[in-house]
Amino acid sequence: MKKLLAWLWLGAGVVCAQSIDGLWDGVIVMDDFEIPFRMELAQSAKEARGSFLDGDVKVTSTAGQRDKRSLHLRFDFYNADLWAALNNGQLEGAYVRRTRTGATTYPFRARRFEPAPTPAAPAASIGGEWLLNTDVTGRPNVWRFLVRQSGAEVTGAILRLDGDTGTLSGKFQDGKLVMSHFSGARPALLEATLTPAGTLEGTLNRKVKFTGARAAEAHAKGLPQPADPSRFTSIKDPSESLRYSFPDLDGRTVSNADERFRGKVVIVNIMGSWCPNCQDEAPFLVELYRKYHDQGLEIVGLSFEALGDVEQDREQARTFVRRHGIVYPVLLAGMVEPGAVPKKLPQVVNFDSYPTSFFIGRDGRVKSVHDGFASPATGEEHVKLKREVEGLVKRLLAEKPPVS
Repeated sequence: MKKLLAWLWLGAGVVCAQSIDGLWDGVIVMDDFEIPFRMELAQSAKEARGSFLDGDVKVTSTAGQRDKRSLHLRFDFYNADLWAALNNGQLEGAYVRRTRTGATTYPFRARRFEPAPTPAAPAASIGGEWLLNTDVTGRPNVWRFLVRQSGAEVTGAILRLDGDTGTLSGKFQDGKLVMSHFSGARPALLEATLTPAGTLEGTLNRKVKFTGARAAEAHAKGLPQPADPSRFTSIKDPSESLRYSFPDLDGRTVSNADERFRGKVVIVNIMGSWCPNCQDEAPFLVELYRKYHDQGLEIVGLSFEALGDVEQDREQARTFVRRHGIVYPVLLAGMVEPGAVPKKLPQVVNFDSYPTSFFIGRDGRVKSVHDGFASPATGEEHVKLKREVEGLVKRLLAEKPPVS
């Protein structure tokens, strides 16, 4: 790894600095196959910047530098770096992301974006909602696949119980569908064929196999349906308060029994800075807090981090807080690993997803639980979820506090 990064920083034999401003078509290599994506680069007198394009959302570096030979972009919120050498208008290097198990390195290359000729529109339409029945075991295995089509160009997202893939982009030609996504996390390559029967057969990342049917047809035929994210996770005894007690990022213990939460509506959000859908969700929670805090809304983030060292995990949680301008408490609840949430929160039943939010009424009892988050990549589903959650918050705020 050290030799690789040294080569990336020193090894390109370019004497004159080349402009990097503009759109680039990138590729990362994962498990010996390529995942295409698009990014935007810019350079000022002080720094270089890079943004992965997730549909209309830009996932932008937190720091960056450029010399005559190399480019380095830092993405603090994912504890990741992009290192690349610039040669003859081409970037080549690696994207490196670190967790407690070590560094994951994706070979990377990019070239300047050049508009391609518009391909002929396919005879068949693939747009709309599909249900994908996957070979995933031990977890909900029916996923929603939301596709938007314009001629041969397609965008969309897979929406699972635990969140979504981010914006998948690609083409549908000659009955073949290829879509991909990378925005610093959750690399995805979807490859599928539209069969003569009108179903989809394909793979995600060449590992997960699926068959797909249009959602209306699947429902009419009584085929398995996706898990309901508002009915999957619960607590053992709904008459009890959800109990938690963890240090905040300054080391002060915060618990559900604190006076600040008495008689308030509280959203307890299980999350982690490593989790892309948690990153997607945070701006909405910040928006809710600012809008309804004066009416009695509190939010508490319970952060399960990925580095396995308390100080490093605390700093990663701080980067999350800084990135989103969070002013509600975020507590360091533990390390993300199998069984971590039930161990730290033994009242929770059927925990599956980061993020998961518990909506607590003024009487201190859990009124609703929601797994995952539908990001802007899901289009109308994102708008619908925000509307439903805000409606729930308003209804809970309208309840009278219990008499002391």
